[in-house]
Amino acid sequence: MKSVPARARVYVACVALAALLCLLPLPEVRAPWGALALLAALYAAFEHVVRRRFSGAFHPVLLAGAFLLPAPAAALVPLPGALLAGPGRPGPLRRIWRAAQSALAVWCAARVHGALGGRDAVAGSDFPYALVPAGAAVLVFCLVLAVLDGGLLAFGAGMAPAPLRQRGSVPVGRAWRGLLSRSLAPTAVHGLAGLMMAVLWRSPYGPVAALLVLLPMCVSWWVFAQYHRERAAHQATIRALVQAVDIKDGYTRGHSERVGQASVMIARELGMDDERVETLRFAGILHDVGKLGVPTRLLRKDGPLTPEERRVIELHPEYGHEMVRGISFLGEARAAILHHHERLDGSGYPYGLVGGQIPECARVVAVADAFDAMTSTRSYRRARPVAVALEELERCAGAQFDPLMVGALVRALGRRGAAAGDGWHPAVTADETPAPVPAAVPPEPVADADGAGNRARPGARPGAHR
Repeated sequence: MKSVPARARVYVACVALAALLCLLPLPEVRAPWGALALLAALYAAFEHVVRRRFSGAFHPVLLAGAFLLPAPAAALVPLPGALLAGPGRPGPLRRIWRAAQSALAVWCAARVHGALGGRDAVAGSDFPYALVPAGAAVLVFCLVLAVLDGGLLAFGAGMAPAPLRQRGSVPVGRAWRGLLSRSLAPTAVHGLAGLMMAVLWRSPYGPVAALLVLLPMCVSWWVFAQYHRERAAHQATIRALVQAVDIKDGYTRGHSERVGQASVMIARELGMDDERVETLRFAGILHDVGKLGVPTRLLRKDGPLTPEERRVIELHPEYGHEMVRGISFLGEARAAILHHHERLDGSGYPYGLVGGQIPECARVVAVADAFDAMTSTRSYRRARPVAVALEELERCAGAQFDPLMVGALVRALGRRGAAAGDGWHPAVTADETPAPVPAAVPPEPVADADGAGNRARPGARPGAHR
């Protein structure tokens, strides 16, 4: 793994050394070796077979080991599966990391569980007291995993698990943010399953009954994995559509992603729930997908548009709506694609809706669209400063834009320091270096968001855009 930085290798070596120290007392421990071997084989089977088909971590077996075995023996359970099996043929360093991380987490959980008398409670089926040490052990298990993952993000993001690796390299102060809160709920469910396994294991029914606990867990895991696969397919569909638009209209390359980002900022500022925030992100990313139905010569035309050409351009929201009509997961994002060029005063298109007739999601995307257009450099004009763009949005609020959405964007950018030049860095969206803009050319309309709609067009109405 040549791309792994030296500091990440040192970090992994330190974690591996700590895991080895946890195993040192093993020869002196009276451990049920049969239970240890069965749990280790079971975990290796899940690593080798199940995780090759379904993504995600599966911790009930590890936590059952923490509830049943002394800490050094429990730390041995994940080692065969992590070192010898696993999805994607990971390299040696990644295998060592996964084994050491799991061993440390299980060891800590087992120590806490034993210190609180958890093994006696499990052996005597002492409910509800058995839940207390088990809950503490699960919390420690989850905390150790989060701490170690955060360290890997800080020292070598390229080695982190796939969901964390997408975050890229992050500052040390933010490497651990959100890791514990995101993993605590699913790990708690796995902990309950592990506790049920341990109680049944120690009961007269024995290990066979304990293994039956894994059947519903495997079914639920499979359902969850199917959901994530479907979500990944959705993301791939959206990426393909956006890339097609970017290839066709070079003037707005990257514009869609930034509109999605600004839409998310507005939605969060308005207190929308996570599901609607995600829908607004889709809406922003796909708002111009209808350009695929517009002739390329019109999208790339440098001169003024004729009235007939402009009428063709203004069909792109309807084209986009038709393209995504059958994609059910987009939800209300489809309405935003259709109506993001409507105006509160009724002068927009395609239907001239007025005020509250315009869907809320479309009013969000309209503001995000115009903001990015004004703050992006294109081949025919320079970008406006963020502060100037926000002033223009506020000036047009009430006639063109919803004042509530404009205010939300202003507040969101203010918290990020974007008005002072920080927190918003739109890229150059043209293929070539922007041409100098003559000083005699007057400022462009506020929402020239879709390319050359107002370039050198005499009599263009304020704010009109493609």
